[in-house]
Amino acid sequence: MPVLAGRVVLVTGAHGGLGEAAALACAAAGATVVLLGRKVPKLSKVYDSLKQVGPEPANYPLDLAGASPADYETMAEKIATELGGLHGVLHCAADFAGLQPLEVTPPEDFVRQIHVNLTAPWLLTQACLPWLKKESDSAVVFVGDDLNRVNKAYWGAYGVAKAGLVGLMHMLHDETETGPVRVSALQPGPMRSAVRNRAYVEGAATNCPPPSVYAPACVHLLSEAGRDQRGQVYAPRPTA
Repeated sequence: MPVLAGRVVLVTGAHGGLGEAAALACAAAGATVVLLGRKVPKLSKVYDSLKQVGPEPANYPLDLAGASPADYETMAEKIATELGGLHGVLHCAADFAGLQPLEVTPPEDFVRQIHVNLTAPWLLTQACLPWLKKESDSAVVFVGDDLNRVNKAYWGAYGVAKAGLVGLMHMLHDETETGPVRVSALQPGPMRSAVRNRAYVEGAATNCPPPSVYAPACVHLLSEAGRDQRGQVYAPRPTA
């Protein structure tokens, strides 16, 4: 039986990069995938792809930058009641404007990146927790980054937020470790992505594997097999 059969999984940032690759892998593993993103045409294309490999998915257009806690609560209730539950949340959405000194970063850019990369993932997770706790096994997976790389000069609010995301994961794990909700983080290695494209020149941005090499790790953490990584930052080797 596919490892995610019967599970409903919400994937943010689902219309590109790791989010799209993970959504496809989750569908192939038997999950009903809820695709969250702000670009409806792109979500629709991913939706069509998922229908070919697994259960019929669902689209949920939402802009994390502008959504409120009430929006997340409405979304979580709608997913759980209409699709028969909620078993996993995979946070792939990211916002990165490019390398820039903190001193000259526009305040609105700093605030947006902190929100999309840290505050919004927590508010969404908070809204989903009551539904995740109703299941016998469920998972929240935050997608991080290599802190040895992004906690240095010019990475700005993105680097700050990714450091905070690891702290959030550990804290939430400490508060949920005796319950059914497993909390972990995925630290993928270099891959082709919008973040990498904005940080490096063309060669360094493209001479690395596609996001799909880390999609199996996403499935692993969302499945019962991910219990071994509960409360940990999982840094897997890429899968061909």
